[in-house]
Amino acid sequence: MRIGIVCPYSWDVPGGVQFHIRDLAEYFIRLGHEVSVLAPADDDTPLPPYVVSAGRAVPVPYNGSVARLNFGFLSAARVRRWLHDGAFDVVHIHEPTSPSLGLLTCWAAQGPMVATFHTSNPRSKAMIAAYAILQAALEKISARIAVSEYARRTLVEHLGGDAVVIPNGVDVDFFAKAEPRPEWQGDTIGFIGRIDEPRKGLPVLMRALPKILAARPRTRLLVAGRGDEKEAVAGLPGELRSHVEFLGMISDEDKARFLRSLDLYVAPNTGGESFGIILVEAMSAGAPVLASDLDAFAQVLDGGAAGELFANEDSDALAEAAVRLLDDPARRAELRRHGSTHVRRFDWSTVGADILSVYETVTAGSAAVAADDRAEGGGSGLRARLRLARD
Repeated sequence: MRIGIVCPYSWDVPGGVQFHIRDLAEYFIRLGHEVSVLAPADDDTPLPPYVVSAGRAVPVPYNGSVARLNFGFLSAARVRRWLHDGAFDVVHIHEPTSPSLGLLTCWAAQGPMVATFHTSNPRSKAMIAAYAILQAALEKISARIAVSEYARRTLVEHLGGDAVVIPNGVDVDFFAKAEPRPEWQGDTIGFIGRIDEPRKGLPVLMRALPKILAARPRTRLLVAGRGDEKEAVAGLPGELRSHVEFLGMISDEDKARFLRSLDLYVAPNTGGESFGIILVEAMSAGAPVLASDLDAFAQVLDGGAAGELFANEDSDALAEAAVRLLDDPARRAELRRHGSTHVRRFDWSTVGADILSVYETVTAGSAAVAADDRAEGGGSGLRARLRLARD
């Protein structure tokens, strides 16, 4: 099968959607399918052979974060060229409601199209305001996937219709077989995420740290991710700052080794999460998980059976739960066992097969995907949509 996948966010700024698309593409390539991914990317970004650059992205506030998106006439032309050259049996668009390549592809293509919705934002004013623009594009989609019940709910409430829920995938064995690093072992708590993005919750963890250290003075907090390290520890008493070690951006291999080394992984995210891929990765690596009680996190953690939950944004509750778990090796071992079993439902062997079944359903008896001449409307139709979306 010839599969085209559209990534809305810049390939050179790693994130959960990009990792999902990368792993999905590589899973299908291993099965013998032909895959091409269209993604925004800076000119000097090293790209895998299956990724086609749609040009440089620009930063745009989106869903409580800053996303690097690609939109405009030049991007639209590149989408059409990619569709023409690819002659795909199916095109899989991720985040088709974001003002980026997915929406452009909806406008530009005809034929079997699958869309995955990653965003959980039940009060999205932007999505409500853009309903008229989005509806015509989304009517062309053959099948819809949501990565969680909460992403599905956002879709249903704002855009109507429905979607099958297929979670994000993880190569469970990649994490499970990683070798721990001795320097990351021993009374260690871990955090992975963008340091200066408030919704990732590092400030909540920093506020909890003094209470954790008062009860367990040998504890270390290891932080992996990009951002202002000095700003992150600014609220900590000076004598405690040596207990925090910043690792910066780490490779996939080091991420797996990092998660395998920890006594406890903490996910203090405060909102805007539709799934929680880092929780799945941590469980795959055998790290006991402590997470804020976001609905999406509770679902991933089997209602708290595969990882413990604390009240969102409550640093005291986080500290109490962390100390209790660090003091209780038997409970951590129980979480490891349950997590290691529970996480198998997120392995690519299951998730990829489910997505492929969706592809096979929409392509049965259908012609290949092609550029939709009606999208041009003599040039005026697409130009009008772009002006309306921009305004």
